[in-house]
Amino acid sequence: MPSTAPERFRLDGKVAIITGAGKGIGAAIAKAFAEVGADCVLTARTEADLEQVASDVVAAGGRALPLTGDVNDMDSLASIVNRTIDHFGAIDIVVNNAGGSMSRPFLDTSVSQLEKSFHFNVSAPFELVRLAVPHMLQRGGGTVCNIGSVAGRNAVRNSLTHSLTKAAVEQLTRLMAVELAPRIRVNGVLPGAVETDSLRMYLSSMDPSIRESMHANTAMRRNGLPDDIADAVLYLCSPAASWVTGQCLAVDGMANGDLIPKVTTDL
Repeated sequence: MPSTAPERFRLDGKVAIITGAGKGIGAAIAKAFAEVGADCVLTARTEADLEQVASDVVAAGGRALPLTGDVNDMDSLASIVNRTIDHFGAIDIVVNNAGGSMSRPFLDTSVSQLEKSFHFNVSAPFELVRLAVPHMLQRGGGTVCNIGSVAGRNAVRNSLTHSLTKAAVEQLTRLMAVELAPRIRVNGVLPGAVETDSLRMYLSSMDPSIRESMHANTAMRRNGLPDDIADAVLYLCSPAASWVTGQCLAVDGMANGDLIPKVTTDL
């Protein structure tokens, strides 16, 4: 007897590792997963943030394991995997949400800055999945979701490290998908402008017309919310997407290009 539609989105008995789970998109993903039965391993650098999200996960019906640390530290990635197995005995889902970079104009960007961005956005997600895969295979399979950005599909001045490494995340997603199929599915979500604390802080320092322009240049006439991204991640990690792999879903309200304003200077 086929399952009903709501049941196909359930994650009962699944164990999910979510990086960057202390706030914003990562916190929303954790709460969404807990609401459909998943247990969540939460990683971020700020302990207080993690403890709050862990409380929210438990309140939503899931179990939580908060692990304070920095995914840029490769040794910490092995620790995340090992402590997950020690605590829950399994890994079914990995969500690589942590990432970011500070872009500068091309001539002001150094090799070390570029390499640091690649380490955070590409190498760390790669290594976490590599370490988790053997445990996922012991369970018969699993799912991975990488959080990229629509910026990886755009060429905008002064966004070099961010756009370049997010483009690499999209290709990494496809390559992992073809190598790990059929037992492990790998997909990505590419957010547009999402109203996280950092974006709200940034826009609060700008003229109000900037936000109005962002809305006007988005078909849905608003910026995204963390829950918009969490819902897309939930779909891709659930049985409802059992025949979906190697896909990167843009969740951006159909924005017209990169909407985050940047200073433009001609050479």
